[in-house]
Amino acid sequence: RPGGARQARGHRQAPGWDVRTATLSANKVVVVLLVALACTSTSSGPRAAPFYPDASCFVVIEQPALLDAQHVPIGSDVTYSSNPPSSGPHYPIWADFQEYPSPVPRPYYVHDLEHGAIVLLYSCDPDAGADGGAGGWGAVVDGLRAVKASLPDDPICSASTRVRVVITPDPLLSHPVAAAAWGWTYNADCVDLPTLEAFAKDHYGQAPEDLCSNGITSF
Repeated sequence: RPGGARQARGHRQAPGWDVRTATLSANKVVVVLLVALACTSTSSGPRAAPFYPDASCFVVIEQPALLDAQHVPIGSDVTYSSNPPSSGPHYPIWADFQEYPSPVPRPYYVHDLEHGAIVLLYSCDPDAGADGGAGGWGAVVDGLRAVKASLPDDPICSASTRVRVVITPDPLLSHPVAAAAWGWTYNADCVDLPTLEAFAKDHYGQAPEDLCSNGITSF
């Protein structure tokens, strides 16, 4: 019967259309997966080549990959992909913007970085370099204070805070002197004021959260 024949042919065509549709959908999925893999691979490494500015000692400035900035419970162990850390998981509270005589745990000062702070660091290891071994850490800390003093007043900070800067020893550093901003690191074998002051000014306040609220001072 003609009507039945047309119906039969229609039933035979349907699977063909399903196969073509499935093939097109599969191709789209493959493209999406390839794009996702490409994005994942590029974000896992440094975002730029290391920069070695002219300085009075070894200095390297780097732009590590940005890590997810989720909050983790206070006391959690956190592993960072750069030294010093420049982004990543951190505690829900941050260190107050000031100088500390004892090391501020890294997950606290990473939260400071997220608020646009510059963290100025020294290794506090007397065998770490010439400044530590010969001149003592007092000269290094004085240099870091000078870097802080070189920054202009921050209009969102109180007069007592003035600028979003943390100065702290960090025994996990790989160089005697270091600094961090959100997404940037600075490592050096001495306090080279021209390059360190430039680093602080260039990267100050460049973070996801533009805040200058009080943090905590005891850890």
